[in-house]
Amino acid sequence: MTEERPYWNMMIEPLFNTPEIEKIQLEKLKKMLQRLQNGAPFYAAMFKKHGLQPGTLSGFDELKDKIGLFDKASLRELVAESGGDILTAVQKIIPVDVDDLDWVATTTGTTGVPTPYPLTNFDINEIWGEVLLRGAWRAGIRASDRILYCFALSMVIAGIPTMLGMQRMGVTVLPVGAEAKSERILMIQALLRGTVYAGTPSLAEYLIEQAPKVLGKEVGDLGFKALFCGGEPGAGIPEVKAKLEKAYGCRIFDAGAGFGFSCDHDEYQGMHWLGDDLVYYELVDPETKEPIPLTDGAEGEAVTTSLEGDGWVMLRQSMGDIHQVFTEPCPCGRSGFRYKVVGRSDDMLKVKGVMVYPANIKGVINDFIPKVTGEFRIVLDERPPRVVPPLKIKIEAGDDFPEKALPELAGEIADSMSKRLKIKPEIIWVDAGSLERSHYKGQTFEKTYE
Repeated sequence: MTEERPYWNMMIEPLFNTPEIEKIQLEKLKKMLQRLQNGAPFYAAMFKKHGLQPGTLSGFDELKDKIGLFDKASLRELVAESGGDILTAVQKIIPVDVDDLDWVATTTGTTGVPTPYPLTNFDINEIWGEVLLRGAWRAGIRASDRILYCFALSMVIAGIPTMLGMQRMGVTVLPVGAEAKSERILMIQALLRGTVYAGTPSLAEYLIEQAPKVLGKEVGDLGFKALFCGGEPGAGIPEVKAKLEKAYGCRIFDAGAGFGFSCDHDEYQGMHWLGDDLVYYELVDPETKEPIPLTDGAEGEAVTTSLEGDGWVMLRQSMGDIHQVFTEPCPCGRSGFRYKVVGRSDDMLKVKGVMVYPANIKGVINDFIPKVTGEFRIVLDERPPRVVPPLKIKIEAGDDFPEKALPELAGEIADSMSKRLKIKPEIIWVDAGSLERSHYKGQTFEKTYE
């Protein structure tokens, strides 16, 4: 196969969104459910209780009717029932023995106890890694590229498992990791000249500030041809995307919150779902948990069911992400329905009945760069989601912005949020550089009630 081909996997990717892929999905689902019935006691008991027979399953509607969602609360309950032993809990929901696992990664745990990702080498290479390579190939990444790898390497799924998954393409990985901090990250880039940055968008933003201080160069002079970002909202926020692409002089690609990767279209189109043959995707109502049809523009809580896998197996599992899907053909011409991350259910705020997500707020604030730096904190005096108005937001003023003009700028930002988000916040100004930067995920909340 040539390097000019449109897809990494020419056998399966052209089939996305076709009746043929639906047949493949159902056959794989039956086999996975049979494996869970034979090897995962938690699900075997659930199938028996609800009368689900894997071999005679009529389709995904029957699955949705008989099997409820599994979320973080479900995991906590299962761990409690297992005497607090998380490995015992994991053994109950995967079809292989925990002793046969090759890796156990986790989420960052920024909103609670880290969620485990039990992985075999098959999961890393043929599931997670396969999807990454499908996205990377569409982004123009090839074996000759050097990836400056800046995701945290310690435990998290975006760390070593993702780095290993990229290896099948033959790329050269520069595993510096977010733990190394900005000075070493920039030094390694200057020495080894990575062509692709892989890391969070907030770290990429921070490197814009740090590169002139550390190297005496702008980030646009460091030789990157692409930014591969994930782990948090940012790459899909138009204002952040524009800032990063202007500074680095190259395209930014968004990945994550599922098996997705954005395309090379000038305007962000969402992430193409690239795992139709590996994981079944659905939407449910965030409150009622009832299924929502996957029609163009539909919005809901994303739920996934594994069609292949050993340790990393999900059955109607939700990680709490709210997505909007787009089923019409993408202007880029590539296959796969698309989704945009609206926000996380954990991060949702309700201000006088209006639902607001931090990504929405960040989008408005970034519109005012360079009058502001783009850094902000949402100040919460009580536990969310309910916020007694006005919503308080600390915002860093731009380095050279005159102090006497800040009240007028605060009014402009508040008016913009009123028009776009239907909220009228209280702006609290802080000096440029005074809010702590993170090399991992960008910080959003300042919780005074804790």
